[in-house]
Parts: sequence; C-alpha cells; structure tokens
Amino acid sequence: MLQAVINIFRIPELRNRVFFTLGVLVVYRIGFWIPIPGVDQTSMREAAEAAAREDTGGFGRFLEYASIFSGGSFSQSTIFGLGIMPYITAAIIFQLLQTAIPRLQELKREGASGQAKITEWTRYATVAMCVIQAFMWLQFLLNSNLVRPEFLGPGALVVFFLAGVTGLTAGSIFLMWLGEQIDKYGIGNGVSLVLTAGIIAQMPTAVYWVSDNFQPSLQAEEGIGLAGVLVLVFGFVLVVAGAILITVATRRIPIQQAKHTRGRKVYGGGKHYLPLRINHAGVMPIIFASSLMIFPSAMFGFLSRRATTGAAPEWWVSTTVFLSDNFQMGAYLYILFEIVLIYFFSYFWTTVVFSPEDMSRQLRDSGSFIPGLRPGPRTAEYLETVVERVTFVGAGFLAIIAVIPSILARQMDIPFLVASFLGGTGLLIVVSVTLDLVQRIEANLLMRNYSGFLSTGEQGRAAPRIRGPRRS
Repeated sequence: MLQAVINIFRIPELRNRVFFTLGVLVVYRIGFWIPIPGVDQTSMREAAEAAAREDTGGFGRFLEYASIFSGGSFSQSTIFGLGIMPYITAAIIFQLLQTAIPRLQELKREGASGQAKITEWTRYATVAMCVIQAFMWLQFLLNSNLVRPEFLGPGALVVFFLAGVTGLTAGSIFLMWLGEQIDKYGIGNGVSLVLTAGIIAQMPTAVYWVSDNFQPSLQAEEGIGLAGVLVLVFGFVLVVAGAILITVATRRIPIQQAKHTRGRKVYGGGKHYLPLRINHAGVMPIIFASSLMIFPSAMFGFLSRRATTGAAPEWWVSTTVFLSDNFQMGAYLYILFEIVLIYFFSYFWTTVVFSPEDMSRQLRDSGSFIPGLRPGPRTAEYLETVVERVTFVGAGFLAIIAVIPSILARQMDIPFLVASFLGGTGLLIVVSVTLDLVQRIEANLLMRNYSGFLSTGEQGRAAPRIRGPRRS
C-alpha cells in the first residue's frame, strides 16, 4: 500500500492530476463558510438543533438527511447549501426520459455529439431546479422568522430573495463546473467525488459526538458506553466489507464467440464471460425510497399534532397517533414500507438502464452467443430471467443496508448522522466512488509498469526501457 502511494508521486502526470483534484475539493469546502446574506445564522442554528432534537419524523429528519448529500449543515445556510444534488437529480431525470422520449433515444444513438446535447439540456434543467429549490428554501426561512430584521422591508425583501436565489444557484452551478474540471484535468468522476467529499466531511462531526458522549462504563445510562462503541466500530467494518462485496459482485454468463474461416485460417471461437452486476441499480433505490419515506413521516406527524391539540374525534386521534408513531424512522411500518419501495425501485431502475433485447442484439451483431441458446428472443428471455434473479438478491442487500441506520438510531438512541455511517445511501456512495477512484489510479500505475494497490508484484519502479541497437 505504501509503495503504491509512493509510485503515484513518481509519475508527474498522475501526481498533477491528484494534486489538482485535492485542490478543487479544498475550494469546494471553502464555499461552506460563505453564508447567504440576510439569514440570521444564530437563530437558524438553534432552530435546526431544536427540530432535530424534537421533530425526528418531520423537518428535523429532513435536515439531517439533506445535509448528508449537500455536504454541509443546513443549520448554517451558505451558498453551497443546495450542494451538487440538483445536477444529479436533473441527470437522473434525463436518464429516465431517454427510455420514453424518441428524440432523446435518437440523440443517445448519435454518440458523442448527441450526448453533448443531452448534457446541455441537463445543465439548463439544473439551473431551473436550483432556482425552484432556492426560492422554496428562502421562503421557508422567511416563514420561520430566520431572516434578519433589516431585510424584512418591501424593497429589502426583494433584495434578499434575489441575492439568495442567485447565490444558491450560482453555488450549485459552480460545484457542477468543479466536477467537470476534475473530469478534464483531475483524476475523473468529478461529480461523484464532490458528492463523496461532502458525505465524508460529516464524519468528524459523528466522531466528535461519540467521543463527547462516551462513558467509560460498559453500559452507560446516558450517552454511549463501551459496548455501544464496540457495536458501532464492528458494524462499520462489517457493513463496509459487505458494501464492497456487493458493489463488485457479478454474475458471469459464459459467452462463446463464433468461428470465422478465411482461407485456410480460422478466427474467433474464443470463450469469455458477460458480467452482470448483482447490484445493477446502485444506490438509486435507497435514494428514491428514503426520499419518499420523509413525506409520510412529516404528514402523519403534522396530522397527529393537529388532532391532539384540536377537538377531533377519538378514533381520528388514535389513528393519527398510531400512524405517526409507526412511521417514524426505525419503526416497524416505516421499515416495512421502505423495504417494499427499495425492491420496487430496484426492479424499476434495472428495467430502465438494462435492456435484454439490446444486449442480445449486440451479442448477435458481434458474432457471439450463449452456449445452448439461439441468438435473438431466446437469448433476451434468458438474460431477463437472470437479471430478475440477481436483482432480487441485490435489492435484499440494499434493504439491509438501508434499515441498519434507522434501527440503530432508534434502538441505541444516537443521532441519525452517526448511524448513517453504518449503512444507507451515504455509505454506499462513498464505497462505490472510492472503489472507482482506486481502480482509476491502479490503471494509471499499471499502464506505466508500476505496482498498484491491487497488484501482487513486488516491483515498485518502472520497468527498464528497452533500447534498440545503437547507430554507428
């Protein structure tokens, strides 16, 4: 491992790309210290802490969940408050629309030129989503009395909304631009790295909470004891190992290449494999399911508070209280519905991004086939059956990863920010992006004959250059 790190700095081009990526991430973190003008940061921090402490099913849970993906804390509203998620959301929307709109399908088949046009439309959609989300966020701050008094006048309020929407939109677009610069001049996969950096930035806060609430006894009545810390550490290692395993796991289907006779020579006939990922949908099912489950938690919590404080019938009060208690994070009904949504979105997303008919057509056009199956509809049917089975296994693993933070946060009485590093979307994103980063660096090292992180050779320096015969 140490030798591989040393090898990175021996290659000037790779070293410059790594330093450029680190520099961009530093700039990304600096933006979270630039507040939006007109927001009372002290009052907002107190309101966010009170919401996270008291309203675990509504606004407080939304703040904790959204802060993981924004990279900062919504208790301090900054120009990077929206994060990179508007761009990612727009990209997901256009990826889904490519399966339904013929015009987008034609652009996708055109190759690089068509993809450039889709990227341009994605950027326009990102700006629109930023403006809408920024306006909604500023309106919430205004309704919650979190705007400074000097910005509450008729003219000053217009300036507040104009400056806030412009700042939040510009911050999100700037993060999108930083991700593209990492793709061009850095190590690559820029948008995912920006998102991952925001998730990892929350880890010191989680570690600080554990150290601040640690009690030296085996089981502490308040805070977290030694047994709780051991459970957190063991769970973190176990879940990370499982996430790595399911991320790289594939179902290999044997492929036979047809033989071609040209003259007296026979070409082709080789055997290889078609790898199908067990978790083909990635983290998308957890993102969709977790986002949707926020709404029933907030809605039932609001209805129960209105029913208990008003003159509502007894049956309505008991019903709303029951639904509010059981749709809190970690409750039985909450976990059950979340698992159902994860399975639904796993099959839905796999259906969108993977087409057995297209794969069968590509195998037939390349002269390859699955042994024992005729090319065409029979191959497509077989691939669809295999994908359905492996998706069931992958969705089951995603469900386990998703419910671990909810159960631990409820049973161990720890913040969701701490429990989120034991599973959930954030951990899967960090694992998948880290594996992709390691593979990119590994490819650069092996391409120049250096030993990498995953290679077993002991050679640390580049292979000697082979010189030709010296001219006289």
